[in-house]
Amino acid sequence: MEIAVVGSMNMDMIIHADRIPLKGETIPGSSIEYQPGGKGANQAVAMAKLGARVIMFGCVGNDTAGKKLIKNMAQYGVNTEHINILEEIPTGQAFITVGEKDNTIIIIAGANNYVSKEYAKNNHREILKADIIVLQNEIPEETIDYVIRLCHKHNKTIVWNPAPARKLNPELLEMATYLTPNEHEAQVIWGEEAADMANLLPRYPGKLIITRGEKGVSINTNEKGIITLPAIKVEVKDTTGAGDTLNGAFCVGLSKKMQELQALEFANIAAGLSVQKCGAQIGMPDITEVEKILLTSSLSKQETQAIASN
Repeated sequence: MEIAVVGSMNMDMIIHADRIPLKGETIPGSSIEYQPGGKGANQAVAMAKLGARVIMFGCVGNDTAGKKLIKNMAQYGVNTEHINILEEIPTGQAFITVGEKDNTIIIIAGANNYVSKEYAKNNHREILKADIIVLQNEIPEETIDYVIRLCHKHNKTIVWNPAPARKLNPELLEMATYLTPNEHEAQVIWGEEAADMANLLPRYPGKLIITRGEKGVSINTNEKGIITLPAIKVEVKDTTGAGDTLNGAFCVGLSKKMQELQALEFANIAAGLSVQKCGAQIGMPDITEVEKILLTSSLSKQETQAIASN
C-alpha cells in the first residue's frame, strides 16, 4: 500500500535551554541547531523510516533550506518528485524552544501557504494512486477541504492531524476516516466538551484518536469502548515530533493491514522511542527498533494495563 502526505515542510531552528521562558523574560540558551521539520515532512519521514511507501506533496522555496529538506526526505526513501519548488518564496520555518522536557513552537509558513487547491488539483491523479491520504493544518484550509472531499469520493482512508488546531467543518470531520488531535487541540476544536473524554470519544467511535503526551493515547473502539494505551517508559530528551511519529506510525500500521488498536499500539511505541533523541526526524525510530519493543509488549499485555479515560 502507498501513503500520500499532502502537507508542510519546514526548516526547524531549535534552541535548547534549561526551561521555556515566561512572557517578557530573557533567559540564556545552551545551544542552537537546524533540523528538517514541518508536520507533513515529519510524518512522511516517520513512515519511510518504518518501511512504508510514501509520496510527499507540498512546496518549498528555491533556497538552501528547501534543497536540504528535499534531499533529507529522499535519503530516507520518501518520493519527492511532486514537490513544487517556488522562486522568490522562502521555505517554511519553525522556531522551537526546548526545555524541561517540553517545547514551544512558532511557525512561519512561507512556501507552505502555496500548497494551494490548484496545486492539489494539478496532482489529484497522483494523490489518488495512494491508499492512505494524510493531512495536517499547516497548509491552506481550502486545500484540505478539496483533498478530503476528493479522497472521500474515491473511498480512500483519510488521516487528518488537525494541528495547529482550529474549528473544523463538521462535514469534513465526518468524511475523515481518522482524526488525531492532542489534548490541547481537542480543546480548541470542541471547547468544554473536550474536558470530558468519556463523553467526547464515544461521539466518534473508531475515528477520534487523542494523543495525551506522557499519558499515552486514547480511542473509543467499537468493540471495547474507551481504551488508553499508556506511553512507554523512556528517558525523555525532546518531545518535538513525537505526535508526528505517532501519526506516521499509525498510518504504517494501517498500511500493514493491522487492526486499528494494533496500529495504535505500534504507533504509541514509535512515539515513545522518538523522544529519546533531539530533533524531530533524527529521533524517529526505524522498524527494527519498534519491533524489538513489540516482541516484549504485545497488544494483549498493553490492554491489561490500559485504563478507561476520565
